[in-house]
Amino acid sequence: MEFRTTVKTGENRGWLHHSDNVVLLGSCFSDNIGAKMHGALINATINPMGTLYNPMSIARGVQRLINNEPVAGKDLFMQGGVWNSYDFHSRHSMPDKQVTLDRMNSRIEQGHQALQQARLLTITLGTAIVYRLKATGEVVANCHKVPQHEFERKMAPVSEMVRTLDEMLTALHSFNPDMNIILTVSPIRHIADGLDVNSLSKASLRVAIHEVMASHRDYCDYFPSYEIMLDDLRDYRFYSNDMVHPSDVAVEYIWQAFQATYLDDHSALAVARCERIHKRLQHRPMSANRETVDRFNADTASVVRNLIKEYPYLADNPELQKVLDR
Repeated sequence: MEFRTTVKTGENRGWLHHSDNVVLLGSCFSDNIGAKMHGALINATINPMGTLYNPMSIARGVQRLINNEPVAGKDLFMQGGVWNSYDFHSRHSMPDKQVTLDRMNSRIEQGHQALQQARLLTITLGTAIVYRLKATGEVVANCHKVPQHEFERKMAPVSEMVRTLDEMLTALHSFNPDMNIILTVSPIRHIADGLDVNSLSKASLRVAIHEVMASHRDYCDYFPSYEIMLDDLRDYRFYSNDMVHPSDVAVEYIWQAFQATYLDDHSALAVARCERIHKRLQHRPMSANRETVDRFNADTASVVRNLIKEYPYLADNPELQKVLDR
């Protein structure tokens, strides 16, 4: 007797090799999977503009990255003692205006180059709820604690999301024809507006992806992270303490499913080995004995040199270089 429903992701696509460049955009689930990729020493660029949630803001961010369009001083506004952009997450907001501009424009340049070189792009849609700035009518990526009466809040129509996603995917394929794209719906529930609104929002996103996929199947795929979390991992033990975000165990489970779906056969061993070495790099020997610490660091450097010898494309990895430069 089966006591769970396992979500099947189909045959392995072989879209990801361990040496490939990857870009991840969208909701904080992109941050989770991106962190797993970093742990496997995959060259992954994660949310250059910060975490983005709704399809309109993600598409707007993608177009800015494709065009390498810098932020201008007039685009920033002061709120909460820092300079903000409605297109960026607050992690990039700083008290100094020029520092904020430099920081944001550096991330745009990095994101533009990453998209040019990427073999794989994952886009995670988090919510269909959008906030439009009443003064301009633009959809904002982050409200930055601006008073709520400044915005109009609404559920984006499926037809509008389909049109937006279609234009975005077309532009991405034209910009980098060699890049495959994975769309997914974030398994993280947005419960501030109520579970009923969250359900409608997630369902709208799923319908929009289903409709837009019909025109882009040659280079685009849907990964069921939302379905894995809600149907396969149907138990609160797979949630963190807030009962909203996936636990570390759940993220690892979904990461394993992602690998089984997209990682090519030749890369599985490299990922497993790099994950073990990455854990070693995070370890700090708890010893006051200098000789013990030096021996651990020397052993780690030897392990890293052997890894780079076997996988030469890892020579430019900053974490590995840091070990060798000690």
